[in-house]
Amino acid sequence: MSPAGCSHVNSYKVDNWKQNLRVIYQCFVWSGTAETRKRKAKSCICHMCGAHLNRLHSCLYCVFFGCFTKKHIHEHAKNKRHNLAIDLLYGGIYCFMCQDYIYDKDMEQIAKEEQRKAWKLQGIGEKYSSWEPTKRELELLRHNPKRRKITTNCTIGLRGLINLGNTCFMNCIVQALTHTPLLRDFFLSDRHKCEMQSNSCLVCEMSQLFQEFYSGHRSPHIPFRLLHLVWTHARHLAGYEQQDAHEFLIAALDVLHRHCKDDDNGKKANNPNHCNCIIDQIFTGGLQSDVTCQVCHGVSTTIDPFWDISLDLPGSSTPFWPLSPGSDGSAVNGESHASGTTTLTDCLRRFTRPEHLGSSAKIKCSGCHSYQESTKQLTMKKLPIVACFHLKRFEHSAKLRRKITTYVSFPLELDMTPFMASSKESRMNGQYQQPVDTLNNDNKYSLFAVVNHQGTLESGHYTSFIRQHKDQWFKCDDAIITKASIKDVLDSEGYLLFYHKQFLEYE
Repeated sequence: MSPAGCSHVNSYKVDNWKQNLRVIYQCFVWSGTAETRKRKAKSCICHMCGAHLNRLHSCLYCVFFGCFTKKHIHEHAKNKRHNLAIDLLYGGIYCFMCQDYIYDKDMEQIAKEEQRKAWKLQGIGEKYSSWEPTKRELELLRHNPKRRKITTNCTIGLRGLINLGNTCFMNCIVQALTHTPLLRDFFLSDRHKCEMQSNSCLVCEMSQLFQEFYSGHRSPHIPFRLLHLVWTHARHLAGYEQQDAHEFLIAALDVLHRHCKDDDNGKKANNPNHCNCIIDQIFTGGLQSDVTCQVCHGVSTTIDPFWDISLDLPGSSTPFWPLSPGSDGSAVNGESHASGTTTLTDCLRRFTRPEHLGSSAKIKCSGCHSYQESTKQLTMKKLPIVACFHLKRFEHSAKLRRKITTYVSFPLELDMTPFMASSKESRMNGQYQQPVDTLNNDNKYSLFAVVNHQGTLESGHYTSFIRQHKDQWFKCDDAIITKASIKDVLDSEGYLLFYHKQFLEYE
């Protein structure tokens, strides 16, 4: 749909449409006074099934409330040819002709005015959205203007999860996913088109989970259906034994990818995996591998998709590259380098350093036409919107099974420019200079979730920290949600680190 909006709204803009729209916002959407809130609670029921839930929408042409989830409002729109309805929870306006939430400048202005009046009546000050909108997100907001405005002390989106028997590994990943901004926009705008025959689609269940999280309910949610579907589609995770949160993340992304990859058929894919599903749009990056012959210096390059980057830690049996404090890479990301402290930048520098493969791993060089020793270097060809870093704390080998508890310092803001393939090429051509240009924001990220593991391999527990507002963090420990300080987050051990791109380019 064009950012200019929906062409079907003109049929609504007749007579007293502005006043009618204001009444709906005042009484049934924002509900500023205690009296209007009571009226909303009593009046807002589906006129077909009598339910209060299932995402009620109000017809803009007549007095009719209907369930969006059960498509009762859809039936009304079809029978009466009333093409516009308003979401009573988020305020977004849905067009049944466009089959999408629409943006209209005049309607949005009325919505904002009535919302400000409701805030004033409730004694609430200025609001801001839960994420600083980027170009791409502003575009999404225009298409899906039902993202709820929240206050600095609002807890919408925060909800505990009941532990169903050693399922903390799943709960902490669900918390991270439900607070991924673009994933939230996708699921709250009903863009998934399910084509599965049976009731076994993980994307449908995740969609329902997002509705539960952003419904405003505070009681802990019981994710039994999600657990059942994960067991069904990722059988290696079935059972009540403690599982690895990283393994669950990759399995969940894989199943979600398989179940929603047809949602955007016909659109050109813009990632190395040649898929335009929402999972690959957000999480997929491209990892470039350059293998250089030590004789003729010919380079063989391959690019592989990735959903996460696994980083070795000091203390593992894998030799760790000695790094000196105060190096250029550390300065780029502003990480304090206490004596002996390893930083995330150190781990990334080690990951992207040239590695000599040795005489036991010779490759057949296309230039020399014979087997030669070579070096291999990994760099980032394409960065994902959400970068997930997996710190390899669990070591499994034939002789050794243990947890590595090395503290790794990680920043609130991360610049990935030094680890890009383009930066390597610039250095080789003598064009790359340190420090990195601070005006180039394309590769900068902000931390929004951290998954931690306490305990040992045999007896451990997963928790997560979630960024709810610009500078407000919460600790999620299954059903218990508590406020956390930035220091609590940065001092934590860190197992999975989730960073979101600060600026998104248009496609």
